[in-house]
Amino acid sequence: MLKIAVFVSGRGSNLKSVFNKVPKEKLRICAVVSDKQDSAALGFAVDNKIQVYLVSEKIKEGFVDYNFLLNEFKKTSIDLIVLAGFLKKIPDSFVDSFENRIINIHPALLPNYGGKGMYGLNVHKAVFENNETVSGATVHFVDKIYDNGKIISREKIDISDCKNPVEIAERVLKIEHELLPFVVEKFADGKIKIVNEEVSILE
Repeated sequence: MLKIAVFVSGRGSNLKSVFNKVPKEKLRICAVVSDKQDSAALGFAVDNKIQVYLVSEKIKEGFVDYNFLLNEFKKTSIDLIVLAGFLKKIPDSFVDSFENRIINIHPALLPNYGGKGMYGLNVHKAVFENNETVSGATVHFVDKIYDNGKIISREKIDISDCKNPVEIAERVLKIEHELLPFVVEKFADGKIKIVNEEVSILE
């Protein structure tokens, strides 16, 4: 069984999609981590008896730091960390400790429309303003540079009839809700392999 921790900043719709779509016998969500006390995802975690942590690089009441998380994750033998709408950059030392074991879902077709500041509606505004007819979602490994890690899987969608960035966001989110559980389940099945720096998904 794959043990994962999911990092979120907002409502947690991708967390819910993983929770609901990956078979329970393959996956255990051991922790939900957020940088925001008012993240709606935390309520979902509590309702489903999942351990919750608030994380900050700065000392704040009610929050833990990344070293604390690292020790907790080692105790519980976390296999994979899933960034599902987490808006903070993960510290380099934490990335080093989980090399090729942190993945992120990005609401665009990387390597386009990635990098610092490219999150949420900012991405979809850029896509819309460039008159793109296709967008989508990307799941990639996390390294020390924003949206730079090896791409695991991408899914495209036609947005040629979208009238504004919000419509693009809604359409892309539906793709995210399919792509992220697919990739997480492939990890659970041991079907994600890295050979010569190339990522492959086995059938």
